[in-house]
Amino acid sequence: MFTGIIEETGTVAAVVKGAGCARLTIKAAKIFGDLRLGDSVAVNGVCLTVAELGACSFTADVMNETLSRSGLGQLRAGSAVNLERAMPAGGRFGGHIVSGHIDGTGIIEIKVREGSAVWIRISAPEKIMRYIVEKGSVAIDGISLTVARLDERGFSVSVIPHTGKETTLLSKSPGESVNLENDVIAKYVEKLMGIKEDPGRAEGGVTLELLAKAGFEI
Repeated sequence: MFTGIIEETGTVAAVVKGAGCARLTIKAAKIFGDLRLGDSVAVNGVCLTVAELGACSFTADVMNETLSRSGLGQLRAGSAVNLERAMPAGGRFGGHIVSGHIDGTGIIEIKVREGSAVWIRISAPEKIMRYIVEKGSVAIDGISLTVARLDERGFSVSVIPHTGKETTLLSKSPGESVNLENDVIAKYVEKLMGIKEDPGRAEGGVTLELLAKAGFEI
């Protein structure tokens, strides 16, 4: 599990592509103090496993499922990436629950500076927008951010100077894609409530009627 608080930005040193997979080598500086083989590292919000470890680099395998759902397939040698190690059990929970399992990608539409902050609007498909709420959390390239505005087609976030300096987000331009992960709590609630995304899907799960019968005030 991650929190969406980026520890540092690293640089892609090499990309080796295979049949439906890829192998990434990433250089960094701060995350190697206690990093071990088999550990998890979120790379632009995607949870990857350390397969090889050097003094200042690590290598991870990326499967086709991950390439198809995220923007990792667009990375090239020299690309900057956001990095976060898995959260330690005794660590501070500074962001929100981030699993590192990307739901899809969005497109940066607009970047507008307002004082010391920068507004970024991102368009996203309906399957992602259904879980986004105003003042809720979303992970953008692994960065925990608060949704400030939204409509049916997309949402906006306001990026403070510290986040802009410590991540890659402000280096991206309109038209570029970003990895998006919804707040997992919303997806679990939807599943338990039996809310139907597909009209043909069977009813079931926790319902308002069941909660009322159990004594909950609805």
